[in-house]
This record gives sequence, structure tokens and C-alpha cells, in this order.
Amino acid sequence: MNRKRLKIIYLSLITFTVLLVALGQAFPMGKQSSYSVSAESAANAPASGQKKKLVMGTSADYPPYESVDAKGSGEIVGLDIDVAKYITSQLGYELEIANMDFNGLIAALQTGRVDFVMSAMSATDERKQSIDFSDTYYAARNTIVSKKGTPLETEASLSGKRVGTQLGSTQDLYAATIEGAVLKKLNKIPDLIQELNSGRIDAAIVEDAVAVEMTGSNPELVMNFLPAESADNGYAIAFPKQSPIVAEFNGVLAEMKDNGKLDEIVQQWFAEEENESRSLLGLNIDFSTLNGYIPYILKGVYVTLLFTLVSALFGLVWGTILSLFKISGIKPLEWFATAYTSVFRGTPLLVQLTIIYYATPQLFNYDIPALMAAGLAFGLNSAAYLSETIRGGIMAVDKGQREAAIALGVPYRKMMIRIIFPQALRTILPALVNECVALLKESSLVSVIGVSDLMRRADVVRSDTFRSIEVLLFIAAIYYVLVLILTSFARMLERRLRRSD
Repeated sequence: MNRKRLKIIYLSLITFTVLLVALGQAFPMGKQSSYSVSAESAANAPASGQKKKLVMGTSADYPPYESVDAKGSGEIVGLDIDVAKYITSQLGYELEIANMDFNGLIAALQTGRVDFVMSAMSATDERKQSIDFSDTYYAARNTIVSKKGTPLETEASLSGKRVGTQLGSTQDLYAATIEGAVLKKLNKIPDLIQELNSGRIDAAIVEDAVAVEMTGSNPELVMNFLPAESADNGYAIAFPKQSPIVAEFNGVLAEMKDNGKLDEIVQQWFAEEENESRSLLGLNIDFSTLNGYIPYILKGVYVTLLFTLVSALFGLVWGTILSLFKISGIKPLEWFATAYTSVFRGTPLLVQLTIIYYATPQLFNYDIPALMAAGLAFGLNSAAYLSETIRGGIMAVDKGQREAAIALGVPYRKMMIRIIFPQALRTILPALVNECVALLKESSLVSVIGVSDLMRRADVVRSDTFRSIEVLLFIAAIYYVLVLILTSFARMLERRLRRSD
């Protein structure tokens, strides 16, 4: 392959990336937290025509408190959202909502990513040690959800049973006090339903409003109330320690309770809905639950492809540099490249992703966007693997090629670009394709920090419908089609490169 073909390939990739970015600007895929101000700076900001901004953290997988309106606007809606919008509007703040996993909300508060949290979070004594809370705005009751065939109705009946809870929730803390229960902690409510339907757990402990939704969407499940607890553990708004806006929020909450506005919002979101289910071939599968959600899910294809392409290009460039370090003969560069590869191949990718996302604001005072953090983490990780692949490809080129170039006085840079790299690329192309396929499939990990990719949108639909298997099968088919397209392009490129053989 000559230099002209290399230029065509690289220019095509760059052009495709620019087009994806341009499309993303023209057709935004949903709101992400792009800029955050601290509560202290918001409270002390001078009065002006521009509203002060507060960023609210939530886990939008817990209807009716917070969920994504996937069939409509795609915005986050719910009881907590309406309460937050009313309070911030009364105080003159502009509200921005950041969606993330429930077990990351407290960390987001402590690292300054968000200014307050509303996500059906109870003001427990354990949480009060690390964060502050407002007055409670709603008190819910815990319920047991189990199968109709083997109902579990009391706390005593849970002894010796496998009980599922949402990690970090009040129900999780309550379940830990049940004597003899075997606990299984999961990140999301839809995961509990799937485990219950598959028989991996005997019961799930959730709050009453969620239990009504669960049993309504899954007729084979039944709910039973547990004894009411103290109202001291009701749902409240969470703030960083010594936040100056707690008193302001409490003042508006008190007004809402007095004028009936809070009750009005609660009644709006706790209206009963009827659900009709149609199973497929007698199985507990009902693809009609996806009606209205497919356009929302397909929008995640853009985010997944953009993230994969940017990560792959960044990993390829940085991996090439690292491979040159390893064969440079300069000891400090060799040591750096070797240590880098050892660290990034020796630690889990998910750990690297969460460290970059949560530690960057705390260490460098920069609120890195979720998509940028994901691209950086995956690119850095991919470069560690690609550096070894590229190094192997370069070393596989016959030594005579290099010796002949040196004897002819060809400069090192020209030799690598025109002679060595083109031959190495033909050798390592299958490995590069495998890495791109791995990046495409592993992109589902970015959903844990709130990036609206395919997996995150599937989680939104799961939380909205309280059914899992249908949407998971659908996005599995999408991933499979994307991988087939990618491998087809790779085969075409490989055949083109081997025409000269």
C-alpha cells in the first residue's frame, strides 16, 4: 500500500468523526451536566439579569420519583423533579439535572459535581455523617415484592430467604437488619425485577410507590406492606456539608406544605395506571412494551459510534507513540512506555473510568463532561493494548527493509511512515479490528457515569416499563448489527491492502 492510500484512509476517518460531532451539535442527544457551580458560589453570586445555576444529581430509574420520558421529550420527569423545579424557581435559580447511578450520588456531592441531590433519598443517620439534609418532603413505606405462587408477607418470612435490594437505598439498610436473610444488592430496580422473575432471589424490598409499578407491570408478582417506620427516615434533599442553601430550600419546603403545593405534586405522580401485557408464545416476553421507545433507544447509536470512533483514533495515535517509545532504545522512554502499559493493562477499565470522572473535579477543579471522561479513559486503556500490537507489527517487518532504507540514507521519519508502518499495518489489521469491536461492545460501561449510550437508554426503558428481557434483546441485536457492519468494512479494507500480494 502506498502513501496515497494511507492518506485516504486517515482522511476518511477524520472526516467521519467531524461529521458525527457536527450531527451531535445539530441534534443533541439529551442533557448532560457540562458545567457546575458550587452552592457557595451560587449563593454569593451578585444579582444580575442572568440566573444563578444549581446542578441537581439524580438517578432517573425510580418512577414515579424520577425517570426519563422516553416516549415523549426525553427529559427527566417525576415527583422529585417537579419539587426541585418549584423550589429553584421560587429562589431564582436555574436548574440543571445530572443523571447518574444511585450509588454515585453521594460521591458526586462530595466531589462538587452536583450542588444537591433529589433521588428518593432517605435522611438516615449514616448518611448524615457525610452529607447534610433538608426537612423531609415525603415518607414512604417499605414493601415486600414476591411471586404470587410463593408469597412472603412478613419480615419473619424472609428469614433464610434470598432478598434483593437496591445498593445504597434505605431498603438496603433495612434489609441488613433482617435476621437470617441472605442479601443480594443490585444497582437498579429493574435488575431486582429480573432476578425475581428468574428465581435468583425470593423477594425484593422496595418502597410502596415502586412496588405498585412493579406489580402492575408484572402480574405474576405480589406486594405486601412492612410495618411503618419512623418519619425521621423520610425522603429529603441532600447537600454537601455546611451548604449555605439548605435553609433556603427548607423555607420553600415549609411554604409548599402550608399552601398545599407539595400535596398537589404528590397526587399528580401517584395516580394509578392500568397495564395490559401480551406474552409471546406463552413466554413471559412482551415486545409490545417497547412501543414508543424504539426512536429513543436508536438515538443512542450515535453516541455509541461517536464514542467508539474517538476512543479508537485516540488509542491508535497514542498507542503508536508508545510503541515507538518501546523500540526507541532510549531507556527513560522505554521505562515510561512499559510502566504505562503495565498500569493500564493491570487495572480494571471500569475503575479507570470512575477515577477519571470523579477525581478530575476534585483534583484539578475541572468539571469534565461524562462523554469526554469516557473517551479519555477508553482511549488511554486501548492505547496500552495497541502499543504492544503495533510494536509487534513493526518488529515483524523484515530487518532488511530497515537496513536497506538506512543504507540509502532515508531519514528515520520517512522510513517509518513510507516503508515500515504500511507493511506493519497489513500484519496487525485483524488485531486492530478486534480492538475496535471490543471498544464497541465495552462502550456499554459508560452508562455507569450517565452517558446516554445504548445501554443507558435501555436502562431508562427498563426503569420505565419494569421489564428487562425485551429491551435487552433489542439492544443486543443492535450491537450485533453494528459489529457485523464494522467487520464487513474491515474485510473490505483488508482485501484492498492485499491486492499487491
